[in-house]
Amino acid sequence: MLSASMFGASAVYAQDNPEVGGAAMDPAMNIVENAANSADHTTLVAAVQAAGLVETLSGEGPFTVLAPTNAAFDALPAGTVDTLLMEENKDQLTEILTCHVIPARALSTDIVSMVEEDGGEHMVETVGGCMLTLAVDGDTVTVTDENGTTANVTIADVIQSNGVIHVIDAVLTPAS
Repeated sequence: MLSASMFGASAVYAQDNPEVGGAAMDPAMNIVENAANSADHTTLVAAVQAAGLVETLSGEGPFTVLAPTNAAFDALPAGTVDTLLMEENKDQLTEILTCHVIPARALSTDIVSMVEEDGGEHMVETVGGCMLTLAVDGDTVTVTDENGTTANVTIADVIQSNGVIHVIDAVLTPAS
């Protein structure tokens, strides 16, 4: 879990970039390039490809991507991922994926500061127009979507050339 005590470091250096899905994350590579190397994010990468978002998330940014793991996608009702990956559901898939992208570079220290300044919760709008609630619960940073689904940040501050990735343990969705 992401520890609030880990937020004290003001800089994350290349040698300190955490491994994700058994792969080193190169801070000189972009979000899509690094995610493609993670064994824990094959579903996310397939979804980004199916939604046509590779070029966008490979772009200049900066982006903060809340990256659900394969296990997070597996926890959805049976058949959900296969249905979303169908061409006719591309718009819905794009809407869900863009709910995981914040149009700024927000390190864990930034998130904790915003939460503290706002008295315990900070609202943020995503590229997809979703409103997410950021909070700190004990030693864990949490992200809650408009439907009440809460994801925990399990790996923070994975530095990318065009932003940062925070690995999460649930899939966030737009208001239903």
